[in-house]
Amino acid sequence: MPRTMVSRALLLAAVVLTAQLCACTAYAVSGGDGFSVEFIHRDSVRSPFHDPTLTAPARVLEAVRRSAARAAALSRYYVRVDAPSADGGVVSEVTSRSSEYLMAVNIGTPPTPMVAIADTGSDLIWLNCSYGGDGPGLAAARDADAQSPGVQFDPSKSTTFSLVDCDSGACGELPDAACGTDSKCRYSYSYGDGSHTSGLLSTETFTFADAPGARGDGTTRVAHVNFGCSTTFVGTFIGDGLVGLGGGDLSLVSQLGADTSLGRRFSYCLVPYSVMASSALNFGPRATVTDPGAATTPLIPSQVKAYYTVELRSVKVGDKTFAAPDQSPVIVDSGTTLTYLPEALLDPLVKELTRRIKLPPAQSPEKFLPLCFDVSRVREGQVAAMIPDVTLGLGGSVAVTLKAENTFVEVQEGILCLAVAAMSEQLPASIIGNIAQQNMHVGYDLDKGTVTFAPADCASSYPAPSPSGSV
Repeated sequence: MPRTMVSRALLLAAVVLTAQLCACTAYAVSGGDGFSVEFIHRDSVRSPFHDPTLTAPARVLEAVRRSAARAAALSRYYVRVDAPSADGGVVSEVTSRSSEYLMAVNIGTPPTPMVAIADTGSDLIWLNCSYGGDGPGLAAARDADAQSPGVQFDPSKSTTFSLVDCDSGACGELPDAACGTDSKCRYSYSYGDGSHTSGLLSTETFTFADAPGARGDGTTRVAHVNFGCSTTFVGTFIGDGLVGLGGGDLSLVSQLGADTSLGRRFSYCLVPYSVMASSALNFGPRATVTDPGAATTPLIPSQVKAYYTVELRSVKVGDKTFAAPDQSPVIVDSGTTLTYLPEALLDPLVKELTRRIKLPPAQSPEKFLPLCFDVSRVREGQVAAMIPDVTLGLGGSVAVTLKAENTFVEVQEGILCLAVAAMSEQLPASIIGNIAQQNMHVGYDLDKGTVTFAPADCASSYPAPSPSGSV
């Protein structure tokens, strides 16, 4: 899925390679402790893509179905196509562009508010662009018949927009970048469903506002951010672009790290699907996880730099512990709904849960969901007490406990299913998905090389900022 420009992301891109990649400047940080933005699930009532005709279980089932495509994308992030595209760029085919969370961003001077996919599994930030003027580069690259239906940023109306040259460090970070006759850095991407986007690497000022209800009430501006200004889009896509939150050099996180007061760190606290509220996405010192019960595990090297990968050592239910196969990396990802485990762990887990949970079995609505129960005759609020905790043993002798809300979801009225699926030839990566991360404060720290998990009541302890996101 990522490495180039990931299956879905927007917001800025750049650096760890220092000022050559990004001459970022961040200032007016709220209280000096960073900032928070709203982290919106795509099916939430706060999302512009919310479908009010779906019941709560139906929305969960749709997310579960999207999960397979997302997991496949993380496993085989892209297939390179050697032939150049018509506009001179090189096409990379990305297997999937599905993701589950959105964030508000403000780009340009004056700021244009946009809503983009926020993706912990990719790096490049790209946004839909139009061009109202006759300037070089964007105007020439624009295809009037291939425009995204979402909000489009018009660089001709911003005083801080610039195109990036081919010989820049940022352009060099794109594996499949190409040069136009104007010596500006171009890219082109195709997705597995036939969607396609292309544009020019650019720099711009991004603005993040703390709204009332957040821990601060200020504005953070980041200048000279590298991002993909997408001038052509063919296909369907939710959001106005994509913000990469991965561990690579072109992600928003790495770019913010150019300012030492913020560092390369972020955190989120995901409210359960059943709660009608958004989550909070925190950057800078505010992202430090100090909640009671916090457990920190080291990041380990990954084949894809964007991925946050840790070591999975075991799975435990009650007094039964099942050891993971040797060398069992697992990706921590907010964009994948389900958790994926190797069959050597999943099979004994399912067997032990079946033995311990005293509920009538039910037929699974999807063949990849291995265990389901009929809860139609159980009173609301009593189901959780009937499901044992599942504990993940991670690297550094860390234990992360998953409650019932982290392991089971209602996918049809009265049908509760285990939110864990098996790895396969098509899905060769273990993944800790977002259901497993509900009501946890999860912090990523690239400077320290760690991921921290802490139990939390996300709706009350980490309320999201107001939904406007504009400045």
